[in-house]
This record gives sequence, structure tokens and C-alpha cells, in this order.
Amino acid sequence: MSKKSTQVEVKRETRPAGNGQRQNPFVSLRHEIDRLFEDFDWPGIHLPFRASGSAIEPVRQWSDVWAMAPAMDLVERNGEYEIQAELPGLGLDDIDVKVSEGMLTIKGEKSEEHVEDDQDYHMRERSYGQFQRSFRLPDGVDTDKVEARFDKGVLFVKMPKTAQAKSKERKIEVKPA
Repeated sequence: MSKKSTQVEVKRETRPAGNGQRQNPFVSLRHEIDRLFEDFDWPGIHLPFRASGSAIEPVRQWSDVWAMAPAMDLVERNGEYEIQAELPGLGLDDIDVKVSEGMLTIKGEKSEEHVEDDQDYHMRERSYGQFQRSFRLPDGVDTDKVEARFDKGVLFVKMPKTAQAKSKERKIEVKPA
């Protein structure tokens, strides 16, 4: 069996300079806490800390949360960061990787259709799912050199550090108590 590895295009977006406002950190914290509770939500059970029904974010079904929440690891080694995302069943055309304003966004979408015709019946099954994960890039990442490749259902996104960031690192000696 031959080893097949494919490069994934990393799209870079630039936005016009805004008014310089940043999102309120308390609002961001609230969204993260809500998302945490949604991950453990069961249909029909009301959670006391959930945002009101008028929230901007769409309500997710319990089955959707578990179906398309890919496992992702972040490692730092050899002067770069690397994200490894398990995306079984997805193809190269189903994955979108973008870098914009200090954020790395990984999107994926999967759709399948199964049709079975027999003498006595006709069956058609469809499934669809998508995900999006965004990560704030650490300081010192050279965004122009971010690369992504997709190999055997795993996405590898390499984010090299700038020479300046590498030079600022120093090893700290750990002493016994």
C-alpha cells in the first residue's frame, strides 16, 4: 500500500482596520462556559446556566455535538507548533484552513447518501455534519509560513515560530524542593 499525503491550502484573510475594539473578555468567557455546558447537554433537560433562547448562536442538537467534534492535539517542538486533527471520513475537498488576524480556523463538512433499491422496497439515507474550530495563534508565529497537509484522515497544521520568538526562549532549571 502506498503512502499518500496531500498538501492542504492555507488561506490567508486580511480585513480592513476596524475601530480597534476588542471583544469583552467576560462575554467571551460566558460563550466558552455555555459551550462547555452544551457539550454535556441532554435533550429535554434544562440547564440553569444556559443563555436565554434569544441568544445569537444556534441551538445545537445533542447528537450533532458528538457526531462532528473532531479530536485535536496541539504540540510544540523543533521551533514550531503543530495541530493534529483527526478527521476520519473527510476528503481533501471537505477541509478548509484559514489564518486571519491572529486566528487559525479549521472547518470541515461531510455529507453522505446511501441508496438501496430492492424488489420490495426503496431506501435512501442521508447524513450531513460540519464543524468549525478556531484557535488564537500564540505570539511569535510566522503566519506567512503556516502549512497544512492531510494524510490518512489526519490534518497536520504546522505553525513555525519567527526567529525573534525562538531567540527569546530560555530553559529554566528545575531545582528540588
